Amino acid sequence: MAYESASPERRAFYDKLSPLSTAPLWEVLGTIVPREPTSKADSHLWRYEALRPLLLEAGSLLTAREAERRVLVLENPAYIGQSRTTSTLYAGLQLILPGETAPAHRHTPSALRFMIEGEQGFTQVGGERTTMREGDFVITPPWAWHDHGNEGDEPVIWMDGLDIPILQYFESVFSDPYGEEQHPLSRPEGDSLARFGQGLLPMDASSPYGMASPIFNYPYDRTREALVRSAQGAEPDPHLATTLRYSNPIDGGWAMPAMATWMTHLKRGQSTLPMRSTDSQVMHVVEGRGTVTVGEQTFSFGPKDVVALPGWQRRSLVASEDCFLFFFSDRAVHEKLGFYREQRFSA
Repeated sequence: MAYESASPERRAFYDKLSPLSTAPLWEVLGTIVPREPTSKADSHLWRYEALRPLLLEAGSLLTAREAERRVLVLENPAYIGQSRTTSTLYAGLQLILPGETAPAHRHTPSALRFMIEGEQGFTQVGGERTTMREGDFVITPPWAWHDHGNEGDEPVIWMDGLDIPILQYFESVFSDPYGEEQHPLSRPEGDSLARFGQGLLPMDASSPYGMASPIFNYPYDRTREALVRSAQGAEPDPHLATTLRYSNPIDGGWAMPAMATWMTHLKRGQSTLPMRSTDSQVMHVVEGRGTVTVGEQTFSFGPKDVVALPGWQRRSLVASEDCFLFFFSDRAVHEKLGFYREQRFSA
């Protein structure tokens, strides 16, 4: 490093440090510990109507078996070639055509599936199968065997969300192919929801997936009804509107160990006051239209669009139609490590 602004005497001193692989902190302190965090990621909107035809075209070019996972990565413009949607999160759109199976494997990153299109897609996680319908939030815990398929007559599309960039930072990403297309089932469909998702728990309740929720499909019809009834029963939060988080029934915490997930409902004409927080977020529009302002940019969104929201930028929402919005973020990591911060504004 040249340290161009340093005096000749100091630069001569710094030249002695470089061969010893050391450096003067005072020259970089303001950069590595700034007054405020500045995300390197861009805020960005991906329009589903533009991406869907390309995803279907990919389906005509290669099979699910050839691809292992036929996915279009939602790549942040600030991280071209790095498979990042924000600085810390990965998102992509996955396609399974009728009759296809995406082969079984497992990996250390946690994964979520948020169903966008189709009614006969399924995923099998750790020996249990679930049918996935539009708006369902489905968890694949770290190192759990899983495969996907489509038994219907129409394409199935969902959004993948993974914490790959976080694990890349810790150099702990690895995977394992199963060797067969599908992992064998050991429990009937609906078993985990029956045991853990009814406000009841087994007497010796624990999650077979460690820190991840033992429920791996949170059906949208139940989530939507809960949001609508909550909006009727209490005034919306001025910054969060009506928001409910997906929780782990074992400890009440986030449903996933490294990614926080929640759903927000705004009625037509409703808006939120600006706020900002240290976590980076990905927003998927389940229903409705409106605008989201992130920093100095405002995006108009519609059904099935996806928006990247970098950390520590003021954000606010305006609904032109009734909106149901799914979010995932790295907040779970921030909270566990003790550096989550947020700031709420009155206007």
